[in-house]
Amino acid sequence: MTEPIVSMFVLENDLFLCGNHIYNHYRDCKEIGSYLCGDKIVDVIALHQEQTGRLISLIACEGRMIRVLEHGRVTLSMEIDSAPTVLFVFEQDEEKNVLFGTVDGRVGVLDIKNLQGFERWLVSNEKNSSSISCIDSYDLTGDGNKNIILGKQDGNIEIYNINISDSNDTSILIFQYNCNESVTAIQCGILNSKGLDEVLVSTYAGRIFSLTTEKIEKNVEKNEQGENMIFSADTAHKISKLRSEIEDLQRKVAKEREKYQSSTQSIFDEYSAIPLLAVNDSFILEKQNATYNLSIEVPTEIDNILLQSNVKVDLLDVEKNSAVVSYSDFSADSGNALLVTYRCQINTNRLEIKIRTIEGSSGIFQAYITPLVQPKCSRVCKYEVKPLSHHYRTHNIEHSNNLNVLTIKGSFSLAEIHAWIFKCIPEVPEKPQTSQPNDMNSLFFKSSFLETSLQCYYTKGLATFKSNNISTISIIKEFISNEATRKNIKVEFSIAIDDQTIDDVIKVLVPSLQKHQNFKRDLILLEALHELELSEADNVSSLTEKYKKLLEEESNLRNESNNNPDYLERLYGIVCDLYADYNKLKGINIKSQLPKLMTVLEEVNYKKLLDFFKAKNE
Repeated sequence: MTEPIVSMFVLENDLFLCGNHIYNHYRDCKEIGSYLCGDKIVDVIALHQEQTGRLISLIACEGRMIRVLEHGRVTLSMEIDSAPTVLFVFEQDEEKNVLFGTVDGRVGVLDIKNLQGFERWLVSNEKNSSSISCIDSYDLTGDGNKNIILGKQDGNIEIYNINISDSNDTSILIFQYNCNESVTAIQCGILNSKGLDEVLVSTYAGRIFSLTTEKIEKNVEKNEQGENMIFSADTAHKISKLRSEIEDLQRKVAKEREKYQSSTQSIFDEYSAIPLLAVNDSFILEKQNATYNLSIEVPTEIDNILLQSNVKVDLLDVEKNSAVVSYSDFSADSGNALLVTYRCQINTNRLEIKIRTIEGSSGIFQAYITPLVQPKCSRVCKYEVKPLSHHYRTHNIEHSNNLNVLTIKGSFSLAEIHAWIFKCIPEVPEKPQTSQPNDMNSLFFKSSFLETSLQCYYTKGLATFKSNNISTISIIKEFISNEATRKNIKVEFSIAIDDQTIDDVIKVLVPSLQKHQNFKRDLILLEALHELELSEADNVSSLTEKYKKLLEEESNLRNESNNNPDYLERLYGIVCDLYADYNKLKGINIKSQLPKLMTVLEEVNYKKLLDFFKAKNE
């Protein structure tokens, strides 16, 4: 194959292999079909249809799409609202259902009987949004119904009771375990003890362990004095065998380490080789809070991670993160907007970091990963922060009459305009959906922060962008203008602004502004209450109900403050950018008006804010 094999599925004499973009179907080791996909392929499965018995295969694509293929041709494209990560054939009572896992921790069901596409969500996991890496099914409860077992990137292993035939029956989480390492595969069955089911798990760091249904405590009893532990003969034998294996491995490791250290100090031509550091990383947008979740995992212990960025981003606290954070000073002309070091605790091989970006600014975010190995080495991973970083791709969009429209005409090709959109907006496929230069391509996006929409229609020499957020249109115009200038391509811009869109966006922003202003006021009141030293019960009882409730909810307020630092300033910045973009596209200079806008923002009155926006337009 021309690409490295990323996913594989075997069904009887049929072998299905996929690279990043190429799908190949082999029968008896002979190729009988292939398909070139514009989206990145993440997984493949195959099955025989129940009604017809025909062999079909399904490929999960990064662009929120699952495609059905037959004889190397796409027969159906199924749209889903989250990027899939894994496919699984669930069989029970001679019925087959296709499940898929997503990057935000959900499991969905596809309608493959009637080939109608997405059917429903089987598991909607709102608390743990880590992506699903593997799925298995097995009757672990012994009630005749199969459970589904999920392995996740953050190390969580979850077991659910499900009823796949009843769409109104909700799935119930019956077991959860975290191994602190990314799960790569799971398999259920009987392994160690006869008649007792286990979940066998492999992790990215190379660990293989099992979770058993056997009651381990039954083999351990206390003696009459309640001091020492008495093990059964079988348990004692297992412990003794395990200890001898560990001691043997320790001796081998120590011997190899001494041999390696002596070779590095030899006077001969021997030298130390820098080990190849494999990094399992992901940089995924969390739609719920419009932040990026950066996950970094290596097979060995991490010494430290240095984060550097030439674009301004905010780092947020993560509960599972126990690393020591150090911020470094840097000069204004160094090209750095962020320089932070995470010093990891011992036995840490996985780190999660939450990052908040600002739309309109773009650049490169870099992580220098230094493992705890000799000789010292580091691996750099780069992540692109795009101008419209809060946007995510969607297939279904509500078409509104109130839209701002940007039209671009020029001598650019289809490949060039697609490349510009790819650099500007996340989740754009690497290649255009249509190969013909005169065919119109269309892409739809939503903002995770404001829930505004963006529609892109483009072909050779012509592109149209429609959005109900004027700032989105302004960012696209500025970015494409810079790219066209850099490539010396002449382009013409025409903009149609709909004033009603300003009303709609402000209507969305005002409740958030009011909420976070009240939140900031509550934190100031808490500080004042603590200065009164109200520790005695009689002093606290003299407070009003409002202040009593405020003290009771202090921990929640502090947690929210730590999770969303400077959120109010972020909202102020969005309103100021909206005002500046609205007037800039109309050719009005409003620099002197920004201090007045901040005064109006303090009041958070929808009518006053709207009147201020429209005042310069009269």
